Amino acid sequence: MALELVVFDCDGVLLESVEVKTRAFARTVEEYGPAAVGRMLEYHAAHGGVSRFRKFEWFCTEVLGRPARQEDLQTMGERFARLAFEEVMAAPCVPGALETVEALHGRVPLYVASGAPHDELNTVLSARGLAARFDGVFGSPPHKTQLLADILERTGAAATRTVMVGDSSTDLEAATACGTLFFGRGAVFAGSGHPWAADLHPLKDHLLQLLQCGGA
Repeated sequence: MALELVVFDCDGVLLESVEVKTRAFARTVEEYGPAAVGRMLEYHAAHGGVSRFRKFEWFCTEVLGRPARQEDLQTMGERFARLAFEEVMAAPCVPGALETVEALHGRVPLYVASGAPHDELNTVLSARGLAARFDGVFGSPPHKTQLLADILERTGAAATRTVMVGDSSTDLEAATACGTLFFGRGAVFAGSGHPWAADLHPLKDHLLQLLQCGGA
């Protein structure tokens, strides 16, 4: 198989920033009480990779019992960003992530598809010197499946020769919907039928082997 494209999620795949954002979600809605915070965190954990604004929309509708007004979403989104930004900027890279990107850079197109807002995502990765290692960095909107589909269309890569690297069910759902291969970060993917690892140290050799199999 000739590997034609690799697409990475960001939080939990490139950066160890999942817990940072979990804390930010809790603090964003803490004024509504512990029970509301608990429901927010449960929904967040079950919908990794989904835009924060979709999560806040759910929170307003299902927890607060009112329609999600645009001003509510904007206020929550701005508070979340203030709480999370500095910690995300300081978050370490996932072990093995940088080595993998450096080994593949220039040999196969590399992209980022994240549920984080597009401008914020690019600001973080650019400031950390990571954006230049990728051929494209794309955040929400749209949702993850559409992002992956758009990258496939943009590059002309065959889905069956593309690997999506993710840490959430949303990432796997996007890969399945688009027909790509998948590599999971985390034991949540044990028994899924897809290759996975606790960190990304094994990913470099996995992808290089795919390249070599294709004669690249």
